[in-house]
Amino acid sequence: MSKLQAPFRVDHVGSFLRPKELVEAKEKFVKGEITREELTAVEDKAIEKLVEQQKKAGLKGFTDGEFRRQYWHLDFFWGLNGVEHTQAKIGYQFHDEITKPDSADVVGKITGENHPFVEHFKFLKQFEDEDFIVKQTIPAPAQFYFELIRDAEHIEQTFSVYPSKEELFKDIIAAYRQVIKELYDAGCRLLQIDDCTWGVIVDDNFLNIISKESHLTPEELRREHKREFLELNNGILEDLPEDLTVNTHVCRGNFHSTWVSSGGYDSVSDALFEGENVHAYYLEYDTDRAGDFKPLAKVNNGKKVVLGLLTSKSGKLEDKDEVIARIKEASQYVPLEDLYLSTQCGFASTEEGNILTEEDQWKKIALISEIVKEVWGDE
Repeated sequence: MSKLQAPFRVDHVGSFLRPKELVEAKEKFVKGEITREELTAVEDKAIEKLVEQQKKAGLKGFTDGEFRRQYWHLDFFWGLNGVEHTQAKIGYQFHDEITKPDSADVVGKITGENHPFVEHFKFLKQFEDEDFIVKQTIPAPAQFYFELIRDAEHIEQTFSVYPSKEELFKDIIAAYRQVIKELYDAGCRLLQIDDCTWGVIVDDNFLNIISKESHLTPEELRREHKREFLELNNGILEDLPEDLTVNTHVCRGNFHSTWVSSGGYDSVSDALFEGENVHAYYLEYDTDRAGDFKPLAKVNNGKKVVLGLLTSKSGKLEDKDEVIARIKEASQYVPLEDLYLSTQCGFASTEEGNILTEEDQWKKIALISEIVKEVWGDE
């Protein structure tokens, strides 16, 4: 079993563009032209090739590219017991586009036994060795809760099953802990919790909109959500095995090269950087929508920070000197030895993927590697 611990100097968030053969196979499966087993065989082959590409690119923590998923988050929710794949009135509203209206609803007691992601992990595990480790990505429990209260219809459905928020939170935490236990028992030692909730509540415009539908002011909403997100996320991080590394990724939306929210980390830095009990943060920093580095001064207890300075939304390569200058700027707040480098998000948070080519995504990874060698040398 690999004893590597992320983050790594040259790192990534997790998802990669789906290759043509996989896209075509999924289309055939939806049409009923191939079986589930035939689709799985195509997925397996595509993932095996992707693992080889990641290793060749120097990515010590490798994923399955999220090739078996439609979404970075919803597929995990659908795999929980007591949760159904449903359709919302409208999809997620991004800056220039709206996604498909897929969603998730609670229909019974939420539990985590026999989650399909455990089998997905077991397939990846066979490619692990002393030089490379599987990075299993799952959405944060805060993200799950956010899905269950995304509009009035979801709120009504959620609390028709759970009479109180306390009972809901208790079962969400227990279900996640069950999934994590099963992943750990299968050999998982590196877990990444993906979380857009923090990146949404930094946006004053968003809070102003939902404030009109509640009895709370925007700042009261932010304060309440920070407390709830921290309770849920830290609830799954208690009493974990010492050899299980858990990191988190925070961004402001990533779909088809568009985004959801804007705002620096200042308003959530106390809860996120001081309060969340993770080992490291993968942080969006590819545009000025994420603000400056000053909030990083609140990163405590020797936690690591992966700077998402290169964008996954475009194939245009960043200026190397500009990225290096930003790394040096960030080192004013977090020691250089505790900084790492990646893109701000994955290349395909949904099966549609961002607007760039597979060749583009590997050039991005290669540029990260080049910058890392110049800044940190050969470590």
